[in-house]
Amino acid sequence: MQPSQADPSTRIEQALKVVRAVVFPVDGVLNGGRITFDSRGGELCSISVRDAVAIREGLKLGLKIAVISERNAEGYRPLLENLGVTDLYLNTGNLLTAYELFRDAQGLSDEECAYIGDDIGDLSVLEKVGLPVTPIDGADYLRNRVGYIAGYEGGKGCLREIIELILAQQGKWIYNEPAEEVAETES
Repeated sequence: MQPSQADPSTRIEQALKVVRAVVFPVDGVLNGGRITFDSRGGELCSISVRDAVAIREGLKLGLKIAVISERNAEGYRPLLENLGVTDLYLNTGNLLTAYELFRDAQGLSDEECAYIGDDIGDLSVLEKVGLPVTPIDGADYLRNRVGYIAGYEGGKGCLREIIELILAQQGKWIYNEPAEEVAETES
């Protein structure tokens, strides 16, 4: 999403309509920027329940989701696979390479991809995708380099917000619709 003189909300709505995939790193977005270790040095992995529900629903509604990491974040694999995520690049050494491998394997264009990144290491991918996003607690450096700043922090609902926005704009996220009133019938 290149800067332009167009109304930013219109540009974001247009980008949301064509997104078919969401890509994000483990660190800063999935785990909220914290890595916790047990007494033996093993990583303890957790994610927000809201984010987990959105990932599962997004996949169910046809959104492709990829999780990438430059470091060995294999501890997240069982948790993500349980949610249905199969595109996992968890020890790539390079986020841009992982993103391009995913994009090409899925036959997607950059415009069809959203990327959520929180720090300067994410910039190479953020510069390529159709919808570059940072969480509200993302590095200040990214604020003028993304198309959208989420209202939630990484690891605390940011994924939910973005997945919901994409699917709602595409008419697929039905959970924001008001419940139909149940008419009482007389016997």
